[in-house]
Amino acid sequence: MSTKFKPLADRVLIEPAPAEQKTASGIIIPDTAKEKPLKGTVIAAGKGKKDEPMTVKVGDVVLYGQYSGTEIKLDGKNLLIMKEADIYGIF
Repeated sequence: MSTKFKPLADRVLIEPAPAEQKTASGIIIPDTAKEKPLKGTVIAAGKGKKDEPMTVKVGDVVLYGQYSGTEIKLDGKNLLIMKEADIYGIF
């Protein structure tokens, strides 16, 4: 993705993973019942705070909280921007 957006300080720009289309048993999930994904790929990251350098980097697949971040639309894509502290871990 070639965005000129650069998060500041300890903020991270994430592209959420697509929502599941089917269950493990093959049942198709309608759009109204799909859960918000809790996993995504880091698209851009700030430099961190003075005392705390960033742990995540561009390309990392991360797990975050269900209500974490703010949804924004850039380059026609729905993305999330959040603080690094809202990220639970890296895959």
